[in-house]
Amino acid sequence: MEPTNPPRPARAKREQPAPAPITQELVLRAFTDNPDKVLAYRQLSRRLGVTTKQQREEIFGYLKKLRQLGAITLLQNDEYRLADASAAPATEQPAKGKKTAKSGAPASQLASHERAAEFGQDPIVHRRREAGFDYVGGDSRPSRDANTIIGTVDLATANFAFVIPEAEGSDDIRVFTDQLKFALQGDVVRVRMRGSRDGRPVGDVVEVLKRQRPEVVGRLQVQGTLGFVKPDNRKMYFDVFVPPHALGDARNGDKVLVRIVEFPEDSNRQPTGEVVRNFGQAGGNEAEINAIMAEFGLPFEFPSEVEEESEAISDVIPESEVALRRDFRNITTFTIDPADAKDFDDALSIEKLENGNWEIGVHIADVTHYVRPNTELEREGKHRATSVYLVDRVIPMLPERLSNGLCSLRPNEDKLTFSAVFELDEAGKLYESWFGKTVIHSDRRFSYEDAQERIENGEGDYAEEVNTLNGIAKKLHAQRFKQGAISFETQEVKFRLAPDGKPLGVFVKERKDAHKMIEEFMLLANRKVAEFVFNLKKTKPRYTMVYRTHDAPEPERLQNFALFAQKFGYTLKLDNPKKVSTELNTLSEEVMGKPEQNVLQGLAIRTMSKAIYSTEPLGHFGLAFAHYSHFTSPIRRYPDMMAHRLLEHYLLGGKNVPVEPVEDECKHSSAREKLAANAERASIKFKQVEFMADEIGNVFKGVVSGLTERGMYIEIESNKCEGMVRLSDIPGDTFELDKDNYRIVGRGSKRIIQFGDELEVVVKSANLLDRTIDFDLVDNRPDDVKRREAEERKAQRNAPRGYREHSGGGHKGGGSKGGPKGGNRRR
Repeated sequence: MEPTNPPRPARAKREQPAPAPITQELVLRAFTDNPDKVLAYRQLSRRLGVTTKQQREEIFGYLKKLRQLGAITLLQNDEYRLADASAAPATEQPAKGKKTAKSGAPASQLASHERAAEFGQDPIVHRRREAGFDYVGGDSRPSRDANTIIGTVDLATANFAFVIPEAEGSDDIRVFTDQLKFALQGDVVRVRMRGSRDGRPVGDVVEVLKRQRPEVVGRLQVQGTLGFVKPDNRKMYFDVFVPPHALGDARNGDKVLVRIVEFPEDSNRQPTGEVVRNFGQAGGNEAEINAIMAEFGLPFEFPSEVEEESEAISDVIPESEVALRRDFRNITTFTIDPADAKDFDDALSIEKLENGNWEIGVHIADVTHYVRPNTELEREGKHRATSVYLVDRVIPMLPERLSNGLCSLRPNEDKLTFSAVFELDEAGKLYESWFGKTVIHSDRRFSYEDAQERIENGEGDYAEEVNTLNGIAKKLHAQRFKQGAISFETQEVKFRLAPDGKPLGVFVKERKDAHKMIEEFMLLANRKVAEFVFNLKKTKPRYTMVYRTHDAPEPERLQNFALFAQKFGYTLKLDNPKKVSTELNTLSEEVMGKPEQNVLQGLAIRTMSKAIYSTEPLGHFGLAFAHYSHFTSPIRRYPDMMAHRLLEHYLLGGKNVPVEPVEDECKHSSAREKLAANAERASIKFKQVEFMADEIGNVFKGVVSGLTERGMYIEIESNKCEGMVRLSDIPGDTFELDKDNYRIVGRGSKRIIQFGDELEVVVKSANLLDRTIDFDLVDNRPDDVKRREAEERKAQRNAPRGYREHSGGGHKGGGSKGGPKGGNRRR
């Protein structure tokens, strides 16, 4: 079957004219033509038709110059407006001693006015200028020489950060925190290079160009009338001072969000902030989860105008709209989702054809029918870019009226969908594909457990259809892995929660055939949509599309992983790119059920590149797809909405869409996805610590999952909670890190503990405020070994000093589970 309304042939590509030059006069005219309008940097760029990085840099320079001349005023972030009605389109500073044409002010007064425009009397402007706009050395002007680089701050530890340059291919620059000028994660800065250290470029921040989010989440400590906020983020390298008038109703020990209003010039001082949100006493469920939301900049509610727009949308589907769509309402259709799900954004239909093949429809909620461009709903969805799934709540991309109502494919209701329909035989061979707008009527809402029962027992309503789909899915799965897909999977931790949010249990979510069946058909739809758009035009430039791309891992990282796996007795030959997936899949099968499984699979996943959204059709290494998109979850992912719009546009014969705006949204969505994943991990970690707080003194079996100079991390096998055993707390010996061999070694006993070793630990403490768990090793070695080591330590204590220093004695055999608890340790 052919797609509906195939696109018209593309016209011959015209030679693109050179971009028009950007001048200071053009920039100022944008403000003088709109004297009462606030213009953001991006708005200005769009008005002036900016398309290159050089033009963007020019605009930034002109904005700064106009600000120095007092023609425009910086309000907040990157928003500007005309300074006043008498502002002249000046392009040069007046000569010393002369008067200005408009004001008649002497140059000395103008210099003062320029400083006011630069640093500002408005507190908003003032705090932006002090937020790192100072420079190394005595010269207060920014350095613009070739030795400075613009980049984005990525905090690494409390001691240093990396600045990621704008220019592609440039090395990241290490900047120690005392030279960061209080720049925060995501801030755009100008760095002056000053050599290298350990083979890595090193520099100092000389200017903070844009503060992304000058807010900090942490615990308030009040001393007298003064407050200090200790950040939750361990990468933060300063506390925030809060004066008495800025504390609000916050008290000592509360978890708060502070906005920094003043950044000091002296790096030895602390920034000053004001409490803008108080979450309550630290350690409580609501306080900590809300603090996580604030820490990652997640929204607490939808703006009122967004809610109003969503409530105003009619839930009646006009017959005129149905007439434009392919009607699937009389074909068997159902959804399969988690038992507690409310947003059903995908459904499957199945019908047997006369030729014996099966027509299987993957029907996706037609979100873009309701969320139209240039609406508040669209702007909010684009900004959020993804739903965020914390342990005890969902922060949706779209209001509930849409996500759980209009767009949710609820049973026994007519729903508008965008569908990918396939003709397949029972061997999984694909014959035809069709894409277009549809209307469906779901006959049944299955939970995964309901569907799994029909797969296992073959009984119940729609059991035949479910099993037919499952059989075809298994064939599709086999085809993927034959083509080189990677089988490593992360384990998903789930919680049983009490009504107050307290965790009653932690378990690992088990993926069964029902989950895999849905996954295979979603993968098929995503792949075929991407292939369809890619193949619409056979020559470059191809039609613009949102792709989900996953690069092949770097050879160096693969070799490091191979060396690591060798420590466990696994030999990997990863030097041949064509055999990487086969080698990794073989390893995955060999480690299944062994203590080192999670360690090796987790590290293998970290060895892989990260999947991102891009307009470049680079393929997906992990799935072994040449082209892949995200089409199947528009309720919770903005890139899927973008894919829907682009596909509809091309199906209706639309021309190619400009790449740059789509690529910008891809980058934004990738960044928001990463932020959401970090927030989800933080909420899981908090709940794990909260759960383990009730397990103090209990013994668990775990595996060594990480090693540092301070201690070793142990992951409990049953619930995946991870904590640390400090090296200084291991009884019976003094242990040191052997970094090259991924192990720790006892100085006296020569006992070795390495990655993947099984150990028994007792829960020592669980700190809700720091989200950390501490363990002690359980001593379960034979009694004769314990007695022998105790005697040796006693002999060491009683021996002459010189003998003790040079003996190096100690038991070199013994068990593998640690020394006597509480025994003396050699230093």
